Parts: sequence; structure tokens; C-alpha cells
Amino acid sequence: MIPYWVCRIFVFMYIKKTTPTLNCGLDLVGEVLYGKWKIRILWFIHIGNLRPSELQRKIPNVTRRVLNVQLKELEDHELVTKTIFPVLPPKVEYRLTDFGESLIPLIQSIGLWGDEHQERLRRVILKHDGQSSGELDNTYVEDTPVREALSR
Repeated sequence: MIPYWVCRIFVFMYIKKTTPTLNCGLDLVGEVLYGKWKIRILWFIHIGNLRPSELQRKIPNVTRRVLNVQLKELEDHELVTKTIFPVLPPKVEYRLTDFGESLIPLIQSIGLWGDEHQERLRRVILKHDGQSSGELDNTYVEDTPVREALSR
């Protein structure tokens, strides 16, 4: 006979310890978009990378677990929808909702600002991180710059 304690399954979920402050639009946007990868995830879904494996190829530094957590949060905030196709192996696709699409012009503007100020941003980021070599991690070499994506 198997002891009862062997059969127990523990599921740990992250529960926020504080109630978010939602006093203004910036608080609300911050709560919905907070997360290192969410803006990139939304952008890549917008340009056609719908499957989690495609997103992970576009953002190689994100772990599968973090990608899934952030996709779930985006789904909970009604920015993306998840479709599960009844095939083997299971196929999952994410699409932006109309609400999520309404963020794309803002993300484009932020991306254009980053493109326009990339030299300065690189310099201050490297300075802040204490890197003296001037070399950046080129993980995102394959990324489609915002300006290129807009000209399509």
C-alpha cells in the first residue's frame, strides 16, 4: 500500500500580497502590461507569430514557463484570445482581441522612439549595467524593427 503522503499533489500559485493601486490610467496600463516580455509578446502576435513555439523563437531568453504565465495574464486581461485546436499533438494559437489591437499604435510609437534613440539608450543601458566593452547581447538580431514592420 502507498502511504497517503506520497499521493498528495501540491500546486503553488503566486498570489499578490498587496492590492494594486488603480487610481489613474497609468496605474491601470502598468498593471496590465507589467512584465518583462508582454509588450514584445503583443507585438510578435500582431505581426503573425501566433504559436507559443514561434514566440519563444522570437524571444529566446524567455523561459517556456514565463512565456506561458505572461500569455495567461494577457488572456486574463482580455488582450489576447487562446484557441486550442483538437488535434494530436495539441495546437495552440493566440490572437489579439480588438482590445489588444488598440494597444498596437502605442507599442509602435514606443518602438519608433526606441529606434530613434537607440544609440543613446544602448550607451546608458551599458553604463548602468557596468559593462565597459560596449558590446550588447545580440539575441534579438532577427527581430523586425518597428520601422520595417510599419513599411510592410
